[in-house]
Amino acid sequence: QVQFVESGGGLVQAGGSLRLSCAASGSAFSIKAMGWYRQAPGKQRELVARITSVGSTNYADSVKGRFTISRDNAKNTVYLQMNSLKPEDTAVYYCNSLLFATGTALGSWGQGTQVTVSS
Repeated sequence: QVQFVESGGGLVQAGGSLRLSCAASGSAFSIKAMGWYRQAPGKQRELVARITSVGSTNYADSVKGRFTISRDNAKNTVYLQMNSLKPEDTAVYYCNSLLFATGTALGSWGQGTQVTVSS
């Protein structure tokens, strides 16, 4: 059973940047597509960025051009670089393995990391 531990969240002013990390335990990380999701208060969890095992990426329109997903298979870690942050980016951010084509999450959810963007 793969487990995910997210870190790197915090409080930042609008226009600022944060880099989130997701450490995955278990085997076969390098062959899994991975994604970053977020859930704002009162809203459903949404997929914001995904990456295949070989580095192809896809982004939600709301974050395109501002967020960058990357991975280091040697470290079993996936990252989310978030620039030009907006108050509407405020949410708990989670990572998970997923079906790249559909964005369907496959694993168990970790505790997430809180990102708060002040205006």
